[in-house]
Amino acid sequence: MGLGPGDESQMTARTIELLANAPVARLRTRVHPAAARYADTPSYDEWYEDSDSFEVLYARIVEDLVALAREHGRVLYAVPGSPVVAERTVELLLARADVEVVIEAAVSVIDVACAALRVDPMAVELRVVDALSSAEALRGPGPLLILQAYAPEVLAVVSDRLAPETVVTVLYHLGLDDQHVARLPARSLASFTRADHLTSLWVSELPDASSSISALVAIAKRLRAECPWDQEQTHASLTRHLLEEAYEALDALEAMVRAEAGEGDLDARVSHVEEELGDLLFQVIIHAEIASEEDRFDLASIADTLCAKLIYRHPHVFGDASVTTADEVAARWEVLKRDEKGRDSVTDGIAWQSPALSLYTKLLRKAAQVGVATRSGEETRADAQRALGALQLFETRASDAASSAHVEAAWAELLVALVTLAHYAGVDLEGVLRHQATALRDEIRAHESRAGARKDDD
Repeated sequence: MGLGPGDESQMTARTIELLANAPVARLRTRVHPAAARYADTPSYDEWYEDSDSFEVLYARIVEDLVALAREHGRVLYAVPGSPVVAERTVELLLARADVEVVIEAAVSVIDVACAALRVDPMAVELRVVDALSSAEALRGPGPLLILQAYAPEVLAVVSDRLAPETVVTVLYHLGLDDQHVARLPARSLASFTRADHLTSLWVSELPDASSSISALVAIAKRLRAECPWDQEQTHASLTRHLLEEAYEALDALEAMVRAEAGEGDLDARVSHVEEELGDLLFQVIIHAEIASEEDRFDLASIADTLCAKLIYRHPHVFGDASVTTADEVAARWEVLKRDEKGRDSVTDGIAWQSPALSLYTKLLRKAAQVGVATRSGEETRADAQRALGALQLFETRASDAASSAHVEAAWAELLVALVTLAHYAGVDLEGVLRHQATALRDEIRAHESRAGARKDDD
């Protein structure tokens, strides 16, 4: 049974009656306002000091309660607040098959927190979390009621799990004479030095990726329902847009990388990347929405499949496999992918319509992963020089009409040697050539501008 979250006024009449008449009773802790009148009831407070962890402590308490029940037939166990809200010892008791547990309802911290803030927990879809359940960032959507915030050190942990400017409402001693409610930015939480076992935290708004993605899905649904253009789209009609958005995102990323090296306005480039990645993301969302209308898959199933694949292919992170280098990770990835897909070769599944430079570079990596013998860097350099010297030269440039993919072997040897040399150096020739294409475009435009200016002068 529970003592309620505050003083005696928050205890039920049933709780008071049971504690008054119980022949054998135990309090988990006497450090609680409602426990003041039960000075003669033994508690487990002294066990807190000599237990290595809370989990060890709770296990000891449960074993003692079970032993008392066997000896006396029945034991009354009182805990702060409600016995079914954030009470680990009760969870452990309920998991036991050798004792019968009868739970007496009590007012919980959820009740007093929602009353103090005047909110309906169901209407706002309240989530209740443990301040120390994880070190990972707390995720939305809100609101969140964060329990077990019993010390400034715990508040500091919560602060690290939130964005610095997140507004947090500190709920201190609710229902007592010294009740205090304060709003602080997450970065200042640890400054609330009065935090104790009767302190909880409320976070009204916690925007994160999940809430933003949900908003995008809602937009996609509305566009499909109300926009004539979006209603006409199919997986087939959208494929070119997916490719275009992918290339635009790639261009934006490369521009940002150049800006990081001092070429251009970095802030503007970052904003452009954010915009283009958003456009690419929406292509995934709209395909998922169309598929959900066909009852084939949706964004959630896409995400679930991806999560499962990433976990399976990273046993060194999520399992007990051990790797020390990126090359080992890549090699293990290929083995796992081949086993997962039932493929006979590491070349199965390669997109053969990829740009040729990228395609050949990818095949070089695959060859190395399966142990295909490759020439050394110096040998490849010599191959490039020999192939360059063997090229046939012409006095004039070939016309566009004369262009062909069927050319003498020296060109193939030269290209293969150059791509292999770039592979040894870790250089993305596709990106390099695209960068040079951008520079040539700028040169062409500058030339056109100068030519136009001269024409105007004439």
